[in-house]
Amino acid sequence: MFLRKAAFLILIILSQFSQAQRKKKTDTVYVYEKLIVYDTIYLEKPLLIKFRDIAFPALAIADKKIIQFNPKIRKIRTQKYIRRATFHYGAEAGMGLKSNSWSKEFSDNLQWGETIGIWAEKNITDTRLSFMMAFNLYHWNSSLDLNANKDNSSFNGYYFTEDNEPLVFQRFNNRHFEYALHMKLFYEWKNIRPYAGVSMNRNMYKMQFLVPENNTWDNFKTHKVNLGFSFGLQYRFLKKITVTAGYQHYKIKNVSLKNSSFDFDIFKTNNTFAERKINLGVSYMFSR
Repeated sequence: MFLRKAAFLILIILSQFSQAQRKKKTDTVYVYEKLIVYDTIYLEKPLLIKFRDIAFPALAIADKKIIQFNPKIRKIRTQKYIRRATFHYGAEAGMGLKSNSWSKEFSDNLQWGETIGIWAEKNITDTRLSFMMAFNLYHWNSSLDLNANKDNSSFNGYYFTEDNEPLVFQRFNNRHFEYALHMKLFYEWKNIRPYAGVSMNRNMYKMQFLVPENNTWDNFKTHKVNLGFSFGLQYRFLKKITVTAGYQHYKIKNVSLKNSSFDFDIFKTNNTFAERKINLGVSYMFSR
């Protein structure tokens, strides 16, 4: 009995000793925090206020057509009205009619002729305007042929040069060449291009006179430059082809004749004459 108690006691002591020899383990404790955030939301409501003695007009839509905005379309339309300054050049050809007030005494017939020319044009930036310079060569056919031996005209008789040299009128034919320089200002609206400008020309008339001093015939030519104005209309029916109809008016101060030896005025007094032309032509643009 004693031995049993002693063995049981020893067993308990060994058990406690083994528990004391074990290493203590560290436990991990997780702590969680709950966070609650509060926010304030404000709601706006219209105020129903009645205005007394105040009347507001009713809103109305003027244009009921709704166009969707497109930046590309806006850019194209802007470029259509605001053009970049460009330079163009080309040539033209045509025909026309011409009349002179100083030759109506001898013939009422109009002269018809042909013309060729070159031109250069530059657009004015950010406008529909353009400036053109053109040079034309005209050839006018005969509508008047005076011969002192056959016709009795006011040209018949003696003329005196600046050196008092006598000359006798023999013959005059109004077939001649003409050189002209035009400066025009165009306004372009769609395919229609009205214009106005100033012009300078020189008519190469030729008259024959007899020089009694040596009994020879000599040719005298006109040499004065005349000033005038022009206006007309162009229509562009193709990209590079235009049709032009124009009017020109020049002021001629007397008709002076000159050759290598003599210089004189055919009319006795300082008269002023008018020269008028109507032209119709086709122009072609070489530049792109």
